[in-house]
Amino acid sequence: MTRADHRGTALAGIALTVGACACFALLDTSTKLVSATTPLVLALWLRYLFQSLFTCAYVLPRTGWRWPRTAHPRFQVLRALLFGATSLFGIFSIHVMPLAEFTAVVAATPLCVTLVAALWLRQPVSALRWLLVATGLASVLLILRPGGGGAGAGWALVLPLCMLACGTGYQILSSRMATREEPATTQFYTSWIAAALMTLTAPFVWTAITSAWVWLGLALMGLSSALGHMLLLRAYALATPATIAPFLYSQIAFAMLAGWAVYGHMPDHWSLLGMGLIAASGAASTWLTVRETR
Repeated sequence: MTRADHRGTALAGIALTVGACACFALLDTSTKLVSATTPLVLALWLRYLFQSLFTCAYVLPRTGWRWPRTAHPRFQVLRALLFGATSLFGIFSIHVMPLAEFTAVVAATPLCVTLVAALWLRQPVSALRWLLVATGLASVLLILRPGGGGAGAGWALVLPLCMLACGTGYQILSSRMATREEPATTQFYTSWIAAALMTLTAPFVWTAITSAWVWLGLALMGLSSALGHMLLLRAYALATPATIAPFLYSQIAFAMLAGWAVYGHMPDHWSLLGMGLIAASGAASTWLTVRETR
């Protein structure tokens, strides 16, 4: 692959990452709306069910309506478990936190991904890229300001931090599998294994849902989750985790926009400053990606 081709695939991976983050912001928004009237575990189970059905609609026609084969069943199960744990911690977190502030905690994931990519996967990470990721993390802390009037006070941080740990493992494993399995195959197994596990809880949490708007929200949760994870898997197949990591911060921008549009929640000036720094870090990282691949 020539340098020009490498640059093109890296930029394509970045674009897919931003698209995935937009889908995840839509997922979080619909989740917060649905969880206001629906038991959280029930909402999560139905989300997995819809996500699995949407994934099947994409995957099965491409496999001749046959069950897709995987060469790494143990990794598929582990990815599904990490996915389920991340979602479970996430749905409880988003129920008690504003969208933007919740997303800001999750946005610490890129730093963890870059750290693991450098230390475990032995991928080269330049000093300037470390600086950009560190700037993003500092901006997240500026948004949260634990004990200083931000959203990071008390026990509300525990659940999203658990989500952060599981999400880091999930993304690292996704990046390793992206070049070994077809993204559609991986997403197929992740969705159905998670749905099967959550089905065990269904008899204990089932509540009749009569609102068409709730069903629409549940379907939107499944669709945005399926599409977002497919886009992110494809992004990892085109670019390294260290290249992609800074652009995961773009989800904060989408979450702030959704929080303002749906809930009228406008972040204060410190949060907006943090958002500006994150955007600047992402723009600088784009420039760095192009420069490194010339």
